[in-house]
Amino acid sequence: MTSLTPYAGDDPAQRASDADRDRVAAVLGEALATGRLTSVEHADRLDAAYSAVTVGDLAPLTGDLPDTAHPPATLSTERHQVSAVFSKIIRRGRWVAGRHTELSSVFGALIVDLSDAVLPGREVTLELNSFCGKLIVTVPANARVVDEGSAIFSKRSVTGGNGDGDGPLIRVTGNARFGKIVVYRGTRR
Repeated sequence: MTSLTPYAGDDPAQRASDADRDRVAAVLGEALATGRLTSVEHADRLDAAYSAVTVGDLAPLTGDLPDTAHPPATLSTERHQVSAVFSKIIRRGRWVAGRHTELSSVFGALIVDLSDAVLPGREVTLELNSFCGKLIVTVPANARVVDEGSAIFSKRSVTGGNGDGDGPLIRVTGNARFGKIVVYRGTRR
C-alpha cells in the first residue's frame, strides 16, 4: 500500500486521494497497453479505482500486476510529445497518451486519434500548437471537451461539447498561427 501513498505504513482504511486513484489508473492503462489486462478487465478495474474510497480499496486492483511498488507508467504517462515538422504523422490505434500531451505541427500534418488510446486518468490536457501546419484530433465519443486555446490568422474548430458525462475530460490548450486545428468527437462503436 505504500506505492499508493507517500506515507509508509499507512492504514488501509485511510481515505484515497485523487492522486492515488490516478496512479492506479496509470498502472491499469499500462497493463492494458501491454496486454496484461483485457479491455473488459481494464474497464472493470478502472471503474472500481475511481469509485474507491480508501487506499485499501485500491490495493487489490494492481496486486496481480508486475512492479506495482514503483510503476514506470506513473512517470511515462505524465507527459507525451508528438511533433510533425515538414512531415505527416498519423497516430491511431491503441497507444498510451500522457496526462499532458503536446501535439505540434510546423509546416506539416499531424493526425491523432484518441478513440482507442489508453488515457492515464479522468482528465487529459492536449496542448495543440500549429504554425503553418495542420492538426486533426479525434477524441473518444463519450469525452467532455473544454477549449482554452487561441488562434491567429488560422482555423480553429474544437467540437465535442460535454459528452455523456461518463467519459474523460479533455482540456484543449495551445494556439494556431497561420495553421489549422480541428478537434472532433469520434463515433460510437
